[in-house]
Amino acid sequence: MVGHLARLRQDLEEIVQARADSNADDEHDPEGSTIAFEGSQLQSSIHRAERRLDEIQDARTRVTVGGYGLCESCGEPIAAARLQAVPLARSCIVCAAIAP
Repeated sequence: MVGHLARLRQDLEEIVQARADSNADDEHDPEGSTIAFEGSQLQSSIHRAERRLDEIQDARTRVTVGGYGLCESCGEPIAAARLQAVPLARSCIVCAAIAP
């Protein structure tokens, strides 16, 4: 995951650098909107990857302090089948179903 995030950041940097080296703007460059879209997609992918890494770190912290597998809403144990399906789950299926 860390390697994936590094590649995404590198790809975005390459797009930014390519645009900086060009004297065309998005309005007059026929590929400008495509490049802008690709940059936006990369930024979204980077954000998702960063959130995922944060979730993994939070789960590791819960394991360390003894809170992993306990619902953060009601305090009850999260079913083993749910943890197997969603290892980063923070809530039991009941609380997850009623969450907004």
